[in-house]
Amino acid sequence: MTTITDISQLDLSKSYTIADYLSWQMAEMVELIKGKIFKMSPAPRAGHQFVSSNVFGNLFTLLRKRNSKCGIFTAPFDVYLQGLDPKKTTVVQPDICIICDMNKIEDRGCVGAPDLIIEILSPSTLRKDIDIKFHLYEENGVREYWIVNPKEKQVLTHFLDFSTNLYVETGNYTEEIEIPIGIWEGSSILWSDIFKNMPV
Repeated sequence: MTTITDISQLDLSKSYTIADYLSWQMAEMVELIKGKIFKMSPAPRAGHQFVSSNVFGNLFTLLRKRNSKCGIFTAPFDVYLQGLDPKKTTVVQPDICIICDMNKIEDRGCVGAPDLIIEILSPSTLRKDIDIKFHLYEENGVREYWIVNPKEKQVLTHFLDFSTNLYVETGNYTEEIEIPIGIWEGSSILWSDIFKNMPV
């Protein structure tokens, strides 16, 4: 059997499983969504990295203040939304995720749905983050999903309605305001802290 070391060795029209994903030895990071391969975007732009650092820093500080047992992780970090069954077909790498059930954490990543996922938009990931991943996270029980747009300085927040298993938009933030964190009642991040020091 040929060892897969480069995405060019794969037929992108085919469907793959977690067993396939775990057998690859590629330097390039990819996601597997319902069997289909999605290349990770090229090196993130400066705005993306400013936002990622700001959000991570603020959430990490809140974790410490709350003495929370949750963990916070940044890409590259594998999330097996449907578990590690070799026949399953989804492995994603969210920009930032918070996991409060430490039983879901193992050496390979998170096995199951994180409590909060934050995706930071890049030009090449718009459709994936706004459409494909939105429904994927909704279907797999991710409690809270934020979409952050560095270009527009916008934060869209969604919380899962467990009576319908559908996301409800809880906020569309484009100006100075406290943004509540749904999974942690009473906690929030300032909109301006998310976009602090960003290049114009």
